[in-house]
Amino acid sequence: MGMQGLDEQGRGTRRRALLGAAVLGAGGAALGLPGTAAAAERGYKSLPVPTIIGHRGASGYRPEHTLGAYQLALDMGAHVIEQDLVPTKDGHLVCRHENDITGTTDVANHPEFAGRKTTKSVDGVSFTGWFTEDFTLAELKTLRAKERIPGNRPHNTLYDGRWDVPTFEEVLRWAERESRKRGKEVWLHVETKHPTYFRGLGLGLEERLAKLLRKYGKHKKNSPVFLQSFEPGSIQRLNKLVDNPLVVLLSSANSRPWDFVQAGDPRTVADLVKPEGLKWIASYAQGLGPTLDLIIPRDASGKLTRPTTLVDDAHDAGLILHPYTMRNENTFLPADFRKGTDPNAYGDVFGAFEVYFATGIDGVFTDNPDTGLLAREDFVNG
Repeated sequence: MGMQGLDEQGRGTRRRALLGAAVLGAGGAALGLPGTAAAAERGYKSLPVPTIIGHRGASGYRPEHTLGAYQLALDMGAHVIEQDLVPTKDGHLVCRHENDITGTTDVANHPEFAGRKTTKSVDGVSFTGWFTEDFTLAELKTLRAKERIPGNRPHNTLYDGRWDVPTFEEVLRWAERESRKRGKEVWLHVETKHPTYFRGLGLGLEERLAKLLRKYGKHKKNSPVFLQSFEPGSIQRLNKLVDNPLVVLLSSANSRPWDFVQAGDPRTVADLVKPEGLKWIASYAQGLGPTLDLIIPRDASGKLTRPTTLVDDAHDAGLILHPYTMRNENTFLPADFRKGTDPNAYGDVFGAFEVYFATGIDGVFTDNPDTGLLAREDFVNG
């Protein structure tokens, strides 16, 4: 790591003590060298705080969920790198943000798959396109990945077609290689997508994920793999299968997890972020992944209002918080931090990071890990 890294961790420890984030066992001892055996024993508590998580890789610069995006995030210094998992027809787990691959692959250019185009209802929403569960892995591997939001990120289209759709097993092998090369563990943040939907198709995600984690010895309490889902039931299922740190993702306050809808559970996200809901989550999980709007809501004009009590309440329940998602472009930023009139130009993202970090969050997902790391440096040195 070198002296600079050690010094940065020391500053981070002091800053964290100032923020009172003792929930992580703050103190100087909690931030060790990631490559040491002692750090491995502490698991996620050894990560720098705030933790910078490469959202779908470095997806501000490369098509998301490709080995190119993951590699760039790691090379930039991201502390953790995220994968979203969906299954193929023959039960392999692949990395895509959605099972609808219309916008993230060149499938529409493959005449041999024209007949696979269909309309489906996924978690109560209708989609028309091509879906991973209708392709074998061999078929999926004939496709190439492309930029999901080319209108916002035209420069990323330069890399269209360069990478294929990776399997999660390929990512685990990649992480092992990179860990050996770097002498420190590569951390992953792995999401089960639409688990109730896929279980209904006979493609249960959790058992397949647990089997792979066990195969690579990444299923333990201190393994460098967070597991996350928007469905609390998926996390409860994983809690019985593996010992990894578990994170419940939370969408907008008025939404309901799809497994709640299916089970007739009337609770909304607004209920889950109350102390009682947080205590329930803490009975089987270690963290929360809330939308940033649950940390600081926006008003009708898109400007930030006052922070909620979620950070303190979650910490009181013993949970860490990794909210999502910071992106550099104006269109994704609170109105307070937009610069100029071009929605796709970069805004004052450093100002936004500063405000969010000041709430005491333990980490953040960002499409731009290099920017997040610089913002973190500003914060811990501030």
